[in-house]
Amino acid sequence: MKMAVAGGTGWVGKLVVERARERGHEVVVISRSGGVDLMTGAGLDDALRGVDVVIDVANVTTLSRKASVAFFETETRNLLAAEQRAGVRHHVLLSIVGVDRVDSGYYIGKRRQEELALAGPIPVTLLRVTQFHEFAAQMLDKVPGPVKVAPLMLSRPVAASEVAAELVRLAEGPAQGRATELAGPEVLKMSSMMRRLAKGKLVLTVPVGRAMANGGVLPTGDFRTGKITFEQWAASR
Repeated sequence: MKMAVAGGTGWVGKLVVERARERGHEVVVISRSGGVDLMTGAGLDDALRGVDVVIDVANVTTLSRKASVAFFETETRNLLAAEQRAGVRHHVLLSIVGVDRVDSGYYIGKRRQEELALAGPIPVTLLRVTQFHEFAAQMLDKVPGPVKVAPLMLSRPVAASEVAAELVRLAEGPAQGRATELAGPEVLKMSSMMRRLAKGKLVLTVPVGRAMANGGVLPTGDFRTGKITFEQWAASR
């Protein structure tokens, strides 16, 4: 099968590309460094020629609602239009558990992306996952100095490698619409995860909204469970 990975040079995208190649698929990496611009559509038609399925893990780092919506609307519209022209048969999208319950700027952009994909011209599989184990490390790196800030939130962290494997598994099958969510094996406080990695630095907890604090990003129905615990991941870093 010929797969294209949008955002394939990002840290999640690289894992998806690696997993797809391990499974024997031909993989096209869609990225600016490869001459393809999701925001303008430049290079997309050539990149998608002969592609069977697209896995979209493209991302933007922002807390701004305007910037998030603009990015996810634009890249999704451009990608779906190019897929339709190329005859792509399946669009697989990575999203977030609780995206419809949290009203932060980034989540609103992801909600808009989901809406466009589900209403689009290409059969879609939408996979919502919980925060990656790596998210705690990213939060530590955001604030320089000896004092770190942790959001007051409950999470069920999952290994990014397991997310990549699930995306490829779904891409190999027929479109499902909303797929069963994927979450990690345990519920943890983000502050506890960050303290595990902080190496003696002070970690302060700050509120980021009632939904986050009260489990708004935890799965509420059926979900698939990853096997790698946060402690196992942290010990292997």
